[in-house]
Amino acid sequence: MAARSGTAVGAPEHAASAYGPRLMTPLLIGSVLNPVNSTMIATGLVAIGHDFGVGASATAWLVASLYLASAVAQPTMGKLADLLGPRRIFLSGLVVVLAAGVIGTLAPGFGWLIASRVLLGIGTSAAYPAAMAMLRAVSRRTGEEAPRTVLGLLSLAGLGSMAVGPVLGGLLAGTTGWRGIFAVNVPLAALGLVLALLWLPKDASTEAGKNTAGDGSTAGPSLDGLGIALFGATLTAAMLLLMELRHPRWYLLPLIAVLAAALTWWQLRRRDPFIDLRMLARNRALSFTYLRHGLAYLVIYCVMYGYTQWLEEAHGYSSFHAGLIVLPMSLAAAVCSVLGARTKSIRAPLTLASVLLAAGSALLFAANHTTPLAALLLAGVLFGLPQGLTSTGNQAAVFVQAPADAVGAAAGLQRTAQYLGAITASSLIGLFYGQRATDSGLHDIAVVSGGLSLLLIVLTAADRALRTTRGAKSS
Repeated sequence: MAARSGTAVGAPEHAASAYGPRLMTPLLIGSVLNPVNSTMIATGLVAIGHDFGVGASATAWLVASLYLASAVAQPTMGKLADLLGPRRIFLSGLVVVLAAGVIGTLAPGFGWLIASRVLLGIGTSAAYPAAMAMLRAVSRRTGEEAPRTVLGLLSLAGLGSMAVGPVLGGLLAGTTGWRGIFAVNVPLAALGLVLALLWLPKDASTEAGKNTAGDGSTAGPSLDGLGIALFGATLTAAMLLLMELRHPRWYLLPLIAVLAAALTWWQLRRRDPFIDLRMLARNRALSFTYLRHGLAYLVIYCVMYGYTQWLEEAHGYSSFHAGLIVLPMSLAAAVCSVLGARTKSIRAPLTLASVLLAAGSALLFAANHTTPLAALLLAGVLFGLPQGLTSTGNQAAVFVQAPADAVGAAAGLQRTAQYLGAITASSLIGLFYGQRATDSGLHDIAVVSGGLSLLLIVLTAADRALRTTRGAKSS
């Protein structure tokens, strides 16, 4: 089998050096860009609204547009990485991020900011699936599975940058103005671009750009443009419905049904579909991994955004103090990301994560605006621990369950499941809180989170594939 890198087939190469800093540094820089941009904007929304004379309902689209673009772009970029080679797609994504940073920094109107956020969603979506595809290519070349610690570093990069995003955004907005939130992408993308050009192994021309058909013939790369368009249209219509659950746009339901049916029909008709529904039907283990990941992050995002808002509006803490209270959540997530990367088991960490989510939900259900600080800190830890375990566990599951020649697309779909959880979580928070976060609204969130956590326990325990699946080889 031909290699996907510039290293000659059969050349001696030790796994430890193959997964060393020269490979991982640019991959980690690229991988932080999506999560940090998803949270960094939070502390600049008010200032942006004031400067352009728009309200909260308009600035909310700066958040939603990146999630929507990312949900569509992640599997698209993963598919392109599998077809054209991960290095090419990784570099292309960084170029788009650099352009998006310039557009956002110089934006003369609010619409330009929306365009910048869409481009950021598209460009930053290339890094993670391309990184997963590149690690699989290195694994196939060396004959050594990527160490779980390597996968843990990718997970830690995402969790850590997501956690520091609001702090970094606040620092930039306070010192350089909100435009600094967009401008910071320029040097980060430029640095990643230079290091990637210097250090990432080149995609082998013998494999990049080829696709083996089911009949054994070899065809050129084929990207399912209509499938991507139908997928994006379906997600957009679903998001428009979910974003207004207090006043549902019921007329969107038949549109969503028609779009979903058309998407399904077209994907089943295509020989090389954007989303391989037949593969997902056969590979039930991978499908269950996506389901678990989406449900887990639905709970995590509900708490990540809903809990902080409740601390400020119901408990009376300032934004600064609320951030300090949820800081243990981020630290716990980072620690568990590292610890989860050092275990060979997948099932045990995911089971523990589901139990911890259920315990945290029970604590939130008992909380009110007089709950002591120690209990509030404990709640954050109970939700931070499963965040790290879920991220590393499901990432390892995707790595070993996905077809070897489609790891990039599979990793992209994993992130899509996560973003669908984020979009649904934001709609539930709006439904339960309305104009202001209250104790009763937090209790409603806790009930939903608790129910989903119990479902996760059942799904994890009943998944027979997890009983025999082992993660990539630990270092």
